[in-house]
Amino acid sequence: MDPDWLPFHPNPAKPAFAVPPGAVDAHCHVFGPAAQFPFAPERKYTPCDASKDLLFALRDHLGFARNVIVQATCHGADNRAMADACRASGGRARGVATVRRQVTDAELQALHEAGVRGVRFNFLKRLVDFTPKDELLEIAGRIATFGWHVVVYFEAQDLPELWDFFTTLPTTVVVDHMGRPDVTKPVDGPEFGLFLRLMREHPDVWSKVSCPERLSKSGPPSYDDVVPFAKRIVEDFPGRVLWGTDWPHPNLKGHMPDDGRLVDFIPRIATTAERQRKLLVDNPMRLYWPEEN
Repeated sequence: MDPDWLPFHPNPAKPAFAVPPGAVDAHCHVFGPAAQFPFAPERKYTPCDASKDLLFALRDHLGFARNVIVQATCHGADNRAMADACRASGGRARGVATVRRQVTDAELQALHEAGVRGVRFNFLKRLVDFTPKDELLEIAGRIATFGWHVVVYFEAQDLPELWDFFTTLPTTVVVDHMGRPDVTKPVDGPEFGLFLRLMREHPDVWSKVSCPERLSKSGPPSYDDVVPFAKRIVEDFPGRVLWGTDWPHPNLKGHMPDDGRLVDFIPRIATTAERQRKLLVDNPMRLYWPEEN
């Protein structure tokens, strides 16, 4: 573990907000355990272990029914830890993988059978090395045949140069953490306005309204400066939003959030029971468990 690594909260509070029955934590991770699932040699950080058993215990503690486990960059394209967690969940977890061009059809099929329903393309230069867009487009075309989608992670200032690529992908595109807006800028300003325009003009683009702890400048426990941004997306695009804890909060600097308090953030951005149900149940079920709809 890196010496400055912040371990996840050891005793998160029980949320005051009761999530609706069937709620999905649609963005979380597993790390290792490293003795069983070693971290990638090319990783940019070395985390603590965060096992599937701890994730499932947190799921139950917070009141969720299901998880979507997103491949963490510390594991590179070795999806074994994520796939193992999905298989162990008894159908209560789906996965988002990281794959490379050389992945075989048989390997994609095995990931699908494990519960994977998407691939993640990471554009944060501090976390991953650049992958050529033609390779990513080829991968997107291959996974589209499985009915999977693409998850993209980028920062707001990079959207103009990524716009054309995102809008040519042949799948649904899910944006992590609202495209990491600069919350010191106006919610009605041009930078966030460009992201809203992307969602408005391209109905296959979804957004996760998660990770106030990564975006806030005002800080915990309320993360007040993030509320207007997330609330705007939920109100404008109620059928294309997802929410997740981001447990165990990889590579986070400054402070480690209490996951129970993060759940209490939800009714501040999804202010009606109908919006809460779409955000936490209907939307993730439609995307990750369509066979049950």
